[in-house]
Amino acid sequence: MSTSYDVYGVGNSLVDIQARIDDSSLELLQFQKGIMTLVDEATQTRVLDTIRGAKINRCAGGSAANTIAGLVDFGGQGAYAGKTGSDELGEFWLKDMRNLGVTIEVPQVSGQTGACVVLITEDAQRTMLTHLGLSATLSPNDISEAEIRKSKIVYIEGYLFAGETTTAAAMKAIELAKKNGVKVAFTVSDPFLIGMHREFFWDLIKGPVDLLFCNLEEARSLTGKVDPIDCAQQIHHHAADVALTLGADGSLLMHQGHAIPIEGVTTKAIDTTGAGDMYAAGILYGITNGLSWKQSGHLASHAAARVVAQMGARLQKPFTKTEVADLIAGV
Repeated sequence: MSTSYDVYGVGNSLVDIQARIDDSSLELLQFQKGIMTLVDEATQTRVLDTIRGAKINRCAGGSAANTIAGLVDFGGQGAYAGKTGSDELGEFWLKDMRNLGVTIEVPQVSGQTGACVVLITEDAQRTMLTHLGLSATLSPNDISEAEIRKSKIVYIEGYLFAGETTTAAAMKAIELAKKNGVKVAFTVSDPFLIGMHREFFWDLIKGPVDLLFCNLEEARSLTGKVDPIDCAQQIHHHAADVALTLGADGSLLMHQGHAIPIEGVTTKAIDTTGAGDMYAAGILYGITNGLSWKQSGHLASHAAARVVAQMGARLQKPFTKTEVADLIAGV
């Protein structure tokens, strides 16, 4: 049977609401700068009221959803499992993703769709305030073995491990992937999750995970090491492939015992939201569409640079087929 999807993503379905604000406004809201905080519905409503009048951008989001959207933008085939409500935000989220060509079969339920308010300051730091809403109710019943069987890779976001039912959904997807000979890619998502689940994450890395995505801060938290190569090698000792991002310094790929350094791309960052998600999209598109790891990394690096130079985690100007071909040819 032919493969229908390059990647089947599993994650939180959230409407991303990005707003540009100044430092004084952020101080007024009293949230720690540069990190993700889970908030309740009332807090998020207060924040939205406070930033009324700011420049706002809205799109379907969630970490793995951003990656699947990016993969499809490159010309890949993607499916996604995430929970949304039958409210206005849920309708917006589904329409936005399906218009891109992403297959989503998880039924909507009544209630409030999750949202992530991303406050972006002038230094391009993002402070994320997330109300998970119905996304936190994604369960093993929402994971489709038929869809996974038609995929090359199952991609799991670490944020799922912040909740009990979403953890069960992630583990069901991993179990079905392994049962059907489908590779598992995992992004640890955030250093605070490693603090909560270090041993569990290591069990995944040593076990079913074939490809691990992380940034340097996360890699240091996982390994206790400082040097990027040392971090990557320790992870690669257990995971077949590693993609370690280094911000402006590029990234480091580990494949078949070899370190593959990927150059950073010079750009003026205005919003770092989705940089890691878009990087993962480039890697996943490349390795499922016949590119070498070096070519995939090169594409991913350019994609991450393009997304941080704009507002929002979705490419406002997707790469054309010619641009993709030129980038690949240049490696």
